[in-house]
Amino acid sequence: MKKTTGTDRSTTRTWRPATQAVRGGTWRSEHGETSEALFLTSGYTYDDAATVAARFAGEADGMTYSRLQNPTVAMLEERIALMEGAEACRAQASGMAAMTAALLSQLSAGDHVVAARAAFGSCRWLVDHLCPRFGIETSVIDSADNAQWDAAIRPDTKVFFFESPANPTLDVVDMEYVCQLAKAHGITTVVDNAFATPVLQRPLDFGADVVAYSATKLMDGQGRVLAGAVCGSEEWINETLLPFQRNTGPNCAPFNAWVVLKGLETLELRALRQSESAVTLGTFIEPRVNRMLHPGLPSHPRHDLARKQMRATGPIFAFDVGDRATAFATLDALELIDISNNIGDARSLMCHPASTTHANMGEDARAEMGVTEGLLRINVGLEDIEDVIEDMDQALKAAGL
Repeated sequence: MKKTTGTDRSTTRTWRPATQAVRGGTWRSEHGETSEALFLTSGYTYDDAATVAARFAGEADGMTYSRLQNPTVAMLEERIALMEGAEACRAQASGMAAMTAALLSQLSAGDHVVAARAAFGSCRWLVDHLCPRFGIETSVIDSADNAQWDAAIRPDTKVFFFESPANPTLDVVDMEYVCQLAKAHGITTVVDNAFATPVLQRPLDFGADVVAYSATKLMDGQGRVLAGAVCGSEEWINETLLPFQRNTGPNCAPFNAWVVLKGLETLELRALRQSESAVTLGTFIEPRVNRMLHPGLPSHPRHDLARKQMRATGPIFAFDVGDRATAFATLDALELIDISNNIGDARSLMCHPASTTHANMGEDARAEMGVTEGLLRINVGLEDIEDVIEDMDQALKAAGL
């Protein structure tokens, strides 16, 4: 294949973000296809034995096995790295594969992790249950309190792990403060940036070391495939992450990578439009509910910080209607908005986190992070916002709000 587009890093890194999202990392075969080619192959053939030996020894470039390299997946990795401003990226099978690999690739028994208490349920499971099983100690803190990050550091602390904005309570972390604190103590910062993507926020710009994604969400944007990604320095990706990934196999399938490549082409347009619609809908809902959790609204305690760190505040927010019965009544009355636990989709979706995404955490852990029985989380899609508002209006009325 000839890399007629995206092969010269000195050129592609000077492109503006919208151009990188469409053309970054593109390779073209001898056929000169405009859309990236889909390579559905598990293995490769070689001209001679010496060639394959050199590739496996790392002495020559080229593909060896699709658990290690695939042209379609490699294009996705290069494009995400360019958009993120990272030196390197490795695609993963799912968002949780990305989070697991980002943590376990660098942690051993006796190490200590400081994690934000507000997080996706499966991310909390990694911290609360999986890591301790392997002798990795963890501390969970209020990520919005800068002093708690400092107080939680121990001599054996190796990683800070957090989401910003967090799922589903939309907590916002002061990334510059936390990342600089970590650097001062030799701690690696791992940021789950799935709610924002590099279009709305680039954690590396604030000093983060590793950025992990569920590309299933906004990067795909249409609820089609599972995929994930981990970005960082070339040294960290190749020396820390790659050995773990090579030998455990949480790889992204070529077809899924190709779908996400297509999603990245429209990511900026979707993310900005959906962010704008989410602010409009949140403003409409806020007077009628007990609590609004939306970093794009002035009522959010870290609204100013969110505006400083983010280009826009994303399509996802949460609000509390009081109790589970009212939450279920609101969901059951929806006509346009779908009941679904996915996010980042072009369709508006809403769910009840306490009974879905965070159901397995237990009541005490949910209460600690603010996932109440009345909390609803919504992903605002690309529909006409007036239609979404009308549907929400009638649903809230049906629930007595």
